[in-house]
Amino acid sequence: MVLDELGTPIVLAPMAGGPSTPELAAAVSEAGGLGFVAAGYLPAAELGARIKATRALTSRVFGVNLFFPSEPSPTARFSPYIEELAREFPLGEAKHDSDDWDAKLDLLVAEPVAVVSTTFGCPSAAEIERLHAVGTEVWVTVTTVAEARHAVAAGADALIAQGAEAGGHRGTFVDDPAEDLDDPLGLLALVQLLRAAVEVPIVAAGGISTGEALAGVLAAGAAAAQIGTAFLRCPEAGTAPFIRAAITADTPTMLTRAFTGRRARGLRNRFMVEHTGAPAAYPEIHYATGPLRAAARAAGNAEEVNLWAGQAHSLAPELPAGELVRKLSADARNALERAFSLRIQTY
Repeated sequence: MVLDELGTPIVLAPMAGGPSTPELAAAVSEAGGLGFVAAGYLPAAELGARIKATRALTSRVFGVNLFFPSEPSPTARFSPYIEELAREFPLGEAKHDSDDWDAKLDLLVAEPVAVVSTTFGCPSAAEIERLHAVGTEVWVTVTTVAEARHAVAAGADALIAQGAEAGGHRGTFVDDPAEDLDDPLGLLALVQLLRAAVEVPIVAAGGISTGEALAGVLAAGAAAAQIGTAFLRCPEAGTAPFIRAAITADTPTMLTRAFTGRRARGLRNRFMVEHTGAPAAYPEIHYATGPLRAAARAAGNAEEVNLWAGQAHSLAPELPAGELVRKLSADARNALERAFSLRIQTY
């Protein structure tokens, strides 16, 4: 497996919408980790260009992350929310699409990469077999044991265990009452449950910003850690300047559907607090709020834009990506050595 070939058990989280760049993916791979190109929101042609750019920067393996298409949402579910927002903000069309799923799959079969991961759902067994046939591993993002079993049954080679601490969109795709209760599983609980339920490797994701946290998930049985927020301040990342500054503060995070219609974790701001009743309707609300988010980004207005970040965001360092990979690895090694050198005293 690709995980066995890495120089360090660090996987770059695919952060679609700006932060992920070919330069960031290549830098993580060059340092011995597994870089990822985020395909979310991109047409297939642009994804092809980014894969080509990444290959020009590194000869090492890297992966591509795809958004699994969701079912259309009933208009009646989201139209009152859209009407409410339209009284205050510029909005776009609340439309549905597949995020160019079929064309991206065709591209990745024609131009294979080492790993294809998915978020928001699990490919069919036939789709996974298409990727396997060209030598590509398939990793599926899961948030529950039910999702893990579904993915393994379809042929997934590894699972990305996304804990509640993770920044950005939740990868949930099997209905779970806990999601409706705002009580998603934390990472350590999820890793333990998945280890007991399935036999494929687990990649832990959520709130990992230090080598000590990396050591913790490895000790819990994860084969690697997928890390995103900690890379947001790297020079290779496409993170906007005002977002780089915002994540250094101690601002609390919260889960919200306000910006996209899908639950996601970001820095708490006015828009999120004022729209806690946003319905589940992705990608319709994502497209509708596109213009208001673009206007806020252009103005550097942190109160009306999604600031996706994990719960440990304030620990994100300002380092080149390769240097950060090496520091996380060294700190994790030292932490594990300290932990296993401790002697338990009995009284």
